[in-house]
Amino acid sequence: MAARTRKSTQRERLIDGLVEVANRHGYAGASVSAVIAEAGVSRPTYYEYFADREDCFAATIREVHGELRKAVKAALAEAGPDTALAAAVTVVTEFAGEQPARARFLFGESMSGGQAALDARDEGIAVIAGDIARAERAADPETPLCDVDPRIAIGSAYRLIATRLRRGEAAISILRGDLLDWLASYAVPASRRRWQKLAPGDVPPRSPYVPQVGPMHQMPKLLPPGRPRIPEAEVAENHRARILYAAARLAEEKGYLATTIADITRLARIDGRVFYRLFADKQEAFAAVHEMGFQLVMDVTAKAFFAEEGWPLRSWEAGRALTQLLQENPLIARVGFVEAYAVGPGAVQRIEDSHTAFMFFLQEGLMHSPSSDPPSRVAMEATISAVFEVIYLQARSPGNPQVAAMLPQIAHIWLSPFLGATEADDFIDARTGAPLEPPGRGR
Repeated sequence: MAARTRKSTQRERLIDGLVEVANRHGYAGASVSAVIAEAGVSRPTYYEYFADREDCFAATIREVHGELRKAVKAALAEAGPDTALAAAVTVVTEFAGEQPARARFLFGESMSGGQAALDARDEGIAVIAGDIARAERAADPETPLCDVDPRIAIGSAYRLIATRLRRGEAAISILRGDLLDWLASYAVPASRRRWQKLAPGDVPPRSPYVPQVGPMHQMPKLLPPGRPRIPEAEVAENHRARILYAAARLAEEKGYLATTIADITRLARIDGRVFYRLFADKQEAFAAVHEMGFQLVMDVTAKAFFAEEGWPLRSWEAGRALTQLLQENPLIARVGFVEAYAVGPGAVQRIEDSHTAFMFFLQEGLMHSPSSDPPSRVAMEATISAVFEVIYLQARSPGNPQVAAMLPQIAHIWLSPFLGATEADDFIDARTGAPLEPPGRGR
């Protein structure tokens, strides 16, 4: 009995140590040496429980998710079907307030890990979402329920809270009211819910604002052998473009963490010395890919937005251009919405800057809100976080991501807090030409 208790305590110390180290340094800094030093256990003890760093990281995500799920299930047992989602989101905010270190790790730093970590993060959210969906099945057909996939609602709350925990904010519990008001803006009778699963719709006609050939469509041509008779600046730009393409391609195939500089130079077919003349390290190269993608996303989205009259139509066209751009440039989608969290604090800051940039497109919606109580800033941040979660899940999906087919889902998330769920869906039906039949009860 004493031996089992000691082993349990050692594992708990390693879990706690991983949380502390990852919150300070991300996945990259959560080495075996750093974790055992923080936990105060030996290296052999570490390997009694975990095969390697990735195994420890993913196991810690599952452990903390298990703690959160236990609290969510207890709250759901006391809640009615009409308040199940609100009860779960309340627990999420309370967990962040009471255990900020574990919440920061689970909600934010979990995305800096490799594929196993991301799988553990997404699976944990899906399990909690399943608990919510089962609790809601008992609702009367006319009971108002939030018409958003619970995975997106929970994932958005994670993102919103993680941003604040990174900034060191302590008053997380004050987000609860704004988050619940935001979710209430999607409420419709249970029998009329349409968006409970991320089912792809029809892809609209191609946006004229999406470039015919994106920057990551193919590797730039090799320069001829020997000393090229072209300006040095053009040679450097060719090499740089080849490196960026290779980095993006490898991010999609292997992930940022598993990619080495040798991998990049091999695929780019350049010498390692050329790489180091242009970039200090792998992180800088990937940051350049992310920055290029971010600039393209903002340029295309803004052009489509300002080409139309009226905020709902502007939003639709901006969303059409954005989703089709990412569909046609999956390398940019993968780096920008999945791998960027592993690249480091600079890339995470650019992601948060992109939230602020997208807030600009939402501001005009305040003038279209029929309510005397328009969406709060927190609600608008949650809206953007939810859109990012949809794109992230598509970018991670196996095969060909269906980002463009998610436009109706994204439009519903984007428009409903301002227009109301019914009017937003009427607008979407008018743009797509055919209303989506509500699913049967229990979806």
